[in-house]
Amino acid sequence: MSGFTLVIGNKNYSSWSLRPWLAMKVAGIAFTEHRIALYEPGSREQILAHSPAGKVPCLVVDRAPAPALSVWDSLAICEYLAESHPALWPDEADARAHARSISAEMHSGFANLRTHMSMNIRKRHPGKGRTEGALADIDRIVRMWSGCRAAHGAGGPFLFGRFSVADAMYAPVVLRFRTYEVDLPPTCRGYADAVLALPPLREWMADAATEPQTLAQFEPYG
Repeated sequence: MSGFTLVIGNKNYSSWSLRPWLAMKVAGIAFTEHRIALYEPGSREQILAHSPAGKVPCLVVDRAPAPALSVWDSLAICEYLAESHPALWPDEADARAHARSISAEMHSGFANLRTHMSMNIRKRHPGKGRTEGALADIDRIVRMWSGCRAAHGAGGPFLFGRFSVADAMYAPVVLRFRTYEVDLPPTCRGYADAVLALPPLREWMADAATEPQTLAQFEPYG
């Protein structure tokens, strides 16, 4: 049986690391966590020892005696894991296509939200980051979450009922909305609260609170 090691960055800041970590935890996939503090001397060299892209996260699959397999990029890792854990995507084909579409949109979009409301679990910045572009991103996310819950959410509190890769992809957005105290309509607030209540996410947040490193580039509001 393969053994998994997930190479991640700082829990306070690394939204991309959170995504596969949370998916694996909720799905009950055992793995070893290897955390590398980012933007320190030697950080890139440590990451390159596992990830040819030089970025986190990276899933290292021990297939001894065969060579280890490295899978990098959050969405690629989740897709790889879903091949052996299909419950990570919705069962129904249309819902699965919808979930993949919004996951890909998260993967490639929302640049203004990322720039002006970066993930920072330890801080609270109410009212900050409300640029025109960020507000447009928030509006799109609210409409997306509301639509998913209305069309596919009958089986549970998450976007497609039960937890899926789509929820892992948007968990950092839930944390951003918490940090910047974004007002949400009731359906979206209920969804965000369900994500925040996940025990693995509470574990990640507790670990982030104890990290000693502060990265100035992710602290635009002091």
